[in-house]
Amino acid sequence: MDTQTLVETLQLERLEVNLFRGTTSDEEARERIYGGQVIAQALLAAYETVEDRVCHSLHCYFIRPGDPNVPIIFDVDRSRDGGSFTTRRVVAIQHGQQIFNLAASFQVEEKGFEHQPEMPFAPGWDTVEDDTEVQRRRLKDAPPEARAWLDRPQPIEMRTVDGRFDVAAPVPREPLQQVWFRAKDTIGTDPHMHQVIMAYASDMSLLGTSVRPHGVSWQTPGFQSASLDHAMWFHQPTDFNEWHLYHQESPSASGGRGFNLGSIYRASDGVLVASCAQEGLMRMRRVK
Repeated sequence: MDTQTLVETLQLERLEVNLFRGTTSDEEARERIYGGQVIAQALLAAYETVEDRVCHSLHCYFIRPGDPNVPIIFDVDRSRDGGSFTTRRVVAIQHGQQIFNLAASFQVEEKGFEHQPEMPFAPGWDTVEDDTEVQRRRLKDAPPEARAWLDRPQPIEMRTVDGRFDVAAPVPREPLQQVWFRAKDTIGTDPHMHQVIMAYASDMSLLGTSVRPHGVSWQTPGFQSASLDHAMWFHQPTDFNEWHLYHQESPSASGGRGFNLGSIYRASDGVLVASCAQEGLMRMRRVK
């Protein structure tokens, strides 16, 4: 789907004052719902109950795999409305069970102290090949249905600096990756939606950072992976139709889990606009 279709797909139907219903696009054709979609829709649900404040952080847990064939119910708890900060908790429900929950904090716009690190060096986005083109080349001899999957419209344009990880023939790499990304088509003028689409995209490659040193991928027999939690801090407003550098590192993997950190910088001026952290399941099961 293209970006406009994604924006439409993420929209929610209000069922009650604090109750919303969301759906998954038929174009996704996944066995389970992509985690970034649930993050984005839960953030949108929270925004539906907040006025004149902007999200500065969110923290969420993935509890059960989402079923793309049925709607998701989002139940918003209006935890607190303070003088400067507003707190919301959102529970996503399918088949009568929680599949996901999110806590988010919103703040009145405020001036204050500022500092940030310099944007790490990376080859320019215009010198890096589009990930979809890399995949098309690798799958040139693949069955038609696999190639058709790559030909569908993509809402997020991604360019991995050292080349997209080859899931069919993975080799160990440093637990660090840099990805240029942006929304492919115009999002619009609503700054909240730029946050929402960035949150959607932030889950696309982060977990893979902790997998890189181990020479495995989701296609490796016996390998199991899934996002367990996801946190995001929004430092500065930004236009996600512009190119951004997603600098990702994995400082640790242990206990069947991989830990990942991400920093999102705007290409045009090097401003750090958001930071992410995620822990994911990384487990090898015995192949029967």
